[in-house]
Amino acid sequence: MGLMDKVKAQATVLAQKTQETAREGKARLDQATASRHSDTMLRNLGALVYAEQTGRAAPDSADQIARLISQLRAHEAENGINLAVQPSGWNPAVATQDSDDPGRPGQPAPPPPSGPPPFGGQSPSGPSGPSGPSAPGQQPFGGPPSGSGFTQPDYTFPPPPSGDDPTSYPPEPGTTPNS
Repeated sequence: MGLMDKVKAQATVLAQKTQETAREGKARLDQATASRHSDTMLRNLGALVYAEQTGRAAPDSADQIARLISQLRAHEAENGINLAVQPSGWNPAVATQDSDDPGRPGQPAPPPPSGPPPFGGQSPSGPSGPSGPSAPGQQPFGGPPSGSGFTQPDYTFPPPPSGDDPTSYPPEPGTTPNS
């Protein structure tokens, strides 16, 4: 086989790989576009159902819901996807609360949480004392509770630049910048 035949064979292989990569890229792009479109439709459907469930629906919301469902079915068939799959971490017990749901009209809001604020932070009114943390064992300004096993990583900051460097800040006393 001559040199030109080897070059032609390599060019053919390279062209095939390029076409294959282009097809894979287009498939990924089409998949991402379809995913964004389905996410938009599902978000709109969820907003309509939420408005209907909370008594804030528009007069034509049932028609809009039916139209979105038919569009989603067509989208699933066209793209070969199943949008009814439960997302990971989805908890049906949380999603199907009874009349204790504070989002329902006429239901009282839940009482505010009591006890120390979450994550070791301050309560909205600040620390409980003039200079103390909000609860025993908690650090002010959202630090971890003492004794929690959390340790600060050992890190030392580099020394500041010397006074000989004209870009150092702040300038040494008695000097002016660029002097």
